[in-house]
Amino acid sequence: MTDVVLHIYDVTNSGSEKTNNTIVQINKIFKDGIGLGGIFHSAVQVYDEDEWSFGFCDQGTGVFSCPSGKNPMYTYRESIVLGKTNFPCLKVNQILRELSREWPGSSYDLLAKNCNHFCDEFCERLGVPKLPGWVNRFANAGDTAMEVAGNTALRFRQAKTEIVSASKVAYRFLLGVTNNVTNNVKNGPESPNNSNRGGGSPRFQTAWLKNMITNGAKPSTSSEAEDQNGIMPLPPKRDDEKAMLHSSSSHDS
Repeated sequence: MTDVVLHIYDVTNSGSEKTNNTIVQINKIFKDGIGLGGIFHSAVQVYDEDEWSFGFCDQGTGVFSCPSGKNPMYTYRESIVLGKTNFPCLKVNQILRELSREWPGSSYDLLAKNCNHFCDEFCERLGVPKLPGWVNRFANAGDTAMEVAGNTALRFRQAKTEIVSASKVAYRFLLGVTNNVTNNVKNGPESPNNSNRGGGSPRFQTAWLKNMITNGAKPSTSSEAEDQNGIMPLPPKRDDEKAMLHSSSSHDS
């Protein structure tokens, strides 16, 4: 068994002293002051004096090593013992060879695949806890924001498609109803052209629609709904209405 040590640096490789000083101040405020995190580089040391990390390059693996705490590109900050691994040195070397193949330098992404993500996976394979949340919180927050934005855009596109489809269906339905009404008015309610139509006259269509909305009942055919004079009959009285009329007649007598 051996310790797995995490080395943490302030990211001060911008090429501008002013920017580097600003990053250091941000890290002091957000990490040291309120404990949220900052802009950090990380590397993992196990068994020997070197630390292992990940960075961008055009070709080949992005996994590299350097003497622990001595990375010249950044400003060293602190080290944390994450735990002990049960793997022997040969097994750790095998894991590093696998990671070297799986993490090409060209795949580096500041938000989704950076040095802290690499150290997380390395620690997971070593069987020790991952990095503290504050080490990579800024990148994780940015990655989450990108994912939410992408999902929101996708949902908006889906909703827009559904709205357009529904609008087309509604338009076709309303167009059909309008054509029926226009034809009925043009030909007249008593025209032979309308005698066998399921839609009937405009008066019937209005009564049918009202009946569907209020009672949820199926519409009657035009022959059942209208008498020979084209007049809508009164709806049949319900049992409770009949009872009320009977009771009223009894009181009047």
